[in-house]
Amino acid sequence: MVDTAVGWHVEMEFEEDTHRTRAAALVRLPDGREVRAHGYASRHPVDSYQPRIGEEIAAARALNELAMKMLTKAHEEIDEASGRTSYPLAL
Repeated sequence: MVDTAVGWHVEMEFEEDTHRTRAAALVRLPDGREVRAHGYASRHPVDSYQPRIGEEIAAARALNELAMKMLTKAHEEIDEASGRTSYPLAL
């Protein structure tokens, strides 16, 4: 058996204002399909303005949604190929 290295790249983009950060995550699969997800972070008015922290929170939420979409997609493909229902474990 020959091991083959496979890699996926996740793209992350941010939109920010002084109170809210939006992250958009995108992964392109080898078959050309794309899976997209979004995450948001809001700054409380008494908190200091720290854009990096908002980006980290919004990115984590987007990646969490992306993970759930990928898990759902994989189980749908398992179900289709096997003719039975599979059950994803929670993250």
